[in-house]
Amino acid sequence: QVQLVESGGGLVQAGDSLRISCAASGRTWSDYAMGWFRQAPGKEREFVAAIPWSVGEPGYGGSVKGRFTISRDNAKITVYLQMNNLKPEDTAVYYCAAGWFDSPFNYGMDYWGKGTLVTVSS
Repeated sequence: QVQLVESGGGLVQAGDSLRISCAASGRTWSDYAMGWFRQAPGKEREFVAAIPWSVGEPGYGGSVKGRFTISRDNAKITVYLQMNNLKPEDTAVYYCAAGWFDSPFNYGMDYWGKGTLVTVSS
């Protein structure tokens, strides 16, 4: 059974840092890029970051570039999103996904997690 399970969300204050994780299981992931997306209440889903599983550079959405860092641990089959200098507008449900990735404007995701809520208070 293919699973992407997010964890690490919570309530933080503006300016704080938080790291969320995504544990992948149920298949071989070496051919897949892993990504993070988010959806705030009343808004469309937004690309946050993605990283190839083996070789290649990560990509970031414009609103998080310079503040967020995506990384992976191939041994643990886990992808992380380190979020620094968080802002209230970063409040959203963050979803992990797996698929293919070329750029922040060209990607396709086949598998999705159920999400983890990140709330940033001002």
